[in-house]
Amino acid sequence: MSLYTHQESNIRKTWLLFTVFFIVVIGIGWTFSYIYGNQAILIFAVLFSVIMSFASYWYSDKIVLSLARAVPVTKKERPELYNIVENLSITAGLPMPRVYLIDEDVPNAFATGRNPGKAVVAVTDGLLRILDRSELEGVLAHELSHVGNRDMLLSTMAVVLVGFVALLSDMFLRSLFWGSVGGGRDRRGGGGIVMLIGIALAILSPLIAILMQLAISRKREYLADASGALLTRYPEGLASALEKIGRYARPMKTANNATAHLWFSDPHGKKHGGISKLFMTHPPIEDRIARLRGMDI
Repeated sequence: MSLYTHQESNIRKTWLLFTVFFIVVIGIGWTFSYIYGNQAILIFAVLFSVIMSFASYWYSDKIVLSLARAVPVTKKERPELYNIVENLSITAGLPMPRVYLIDEDVPNAFATGRNPGKAVVAVTDGLLRILDRSELEGVLAHELSHVGNRDMLLSTMAVVLVGFVALLSDMFLRSLFWGSVGGGRDRRGGGGIVMLIGIALAILSPLIAILMQLAISRKREYLADASGALLTRYPEGLASALEKIGRYARPMKTANNATAHLWFSDPHGKKHGGISKLFMTHPPIEDRIARLRGMDI
């Protein structure tokens, strides 16, 4: 199997997972609307989610940069960093993104922006200090691959769907507490069964939705690693960068659960094992290194 076949396979699997995610959301929405017997509440929830998704997508770069306390840098201030990003962008056929720097000792990086024309690449001071040029090229190629693969759009959609599921679940459980569910439906027979299904969905669906979002995030990291290695034609550079970053893993000052999936490595510096791997925003560094060193370019 070639790298291009592997890339296309990952994209198909991710969209299949995302389609299942969307079907689950629709099923939850239908179940809750049936139990409530009031379509107006569901319509309001959908409209609210759509409005919030557009707002989040449109202003995502500003929000993330603000949370990370990133500042823009020019070619004159950081010539090597700027030249690497510029050369990789030309090779990838992408517009030159804006370049930002984060005052943070922990080595890390991220890319954001609603489309390639509005993309941003940000790196920490710690990343620039510990990596050599080929390793830095590998990390930046990984981030530019996120831009080229349109991962920001997919991540935003996943976050919105998770938020939508959580919103419906919270509405339903609150209404149970206040005794307002079921007024529009007969609780006997089929209505009672749907009620039980609704309670189970309300409890389990937020957890299932989060696990699916994290699975999507991990798949995109593997794909960005492969695409980045193809862009530089030197997988060892990225593999070596991952080794160094793994040794320096510790919580960042700007770590935030809402943006954790955007970073090159887990900003919380967590070590996962056993069932806790299901809740990782990133694949294990050891697995990423093994895949890169097993590539044939």
